[in-house]
Amino acid sequence: MSDAPQPKRQTSRRAWTLYLIIAMKLGKGLLLLLLALGVYSLRKNLPDQFHQSLEFFHLDPEKAFFTDLANQLSQITPASIVWFARGTVLYSLFSLVEGVGLIFRVAWAGWLAIGESSFFIPIELFELLKSLSHNYRHTSSLLVILGLNVLIVCYLFRNRERLFHH
Repeated sequence: MSDAPQPKRQTSRRAWTLYLIIAMKLGKGLLLLLLALGVYSLRKNLPDQFHQSLEFFHLDPEKAFFTDLANQLSQITPASIVWFARGTVLYSLFSLVEGVGLIFRVAWAGWLAIGESSFFIPIELFELLKSLSHNYRHTSSLLVILGLNVLIVCYLFRNRERLFHH
């Protein structure tokens, strides 16, 4: 046996939080892409699609809520639906590229995720304060989303040296 110092074993530190962020980004991107495709497929005759959906779920289309909603849907033009679908596709591709970049741990993807999450924090704060002042029911979901974005920003910023290649 030699007394030479043994090389230190490289312990692999798993980044489970990063994997969770990647899953959230890719999941959001896929859901938004599916939403865009679904909205785009409805561009032809939105009021008829709405009426068929009400019949499918055995809902009374004569209720005031549904008639008001049908009137609002009839004012939406096919061109505005196409623009909405295009914007949703762009944002979904942004999330998918961000997620794939995080998988490969490239630095620009980390900064992109930090920037995107940071961008939405003031908007979510504004919506949270607005919902608190109006006693809306979705306050808890806004609080969860805000908390997730703050955690994502803090985690990625603090661990950027360890997580991403430079």
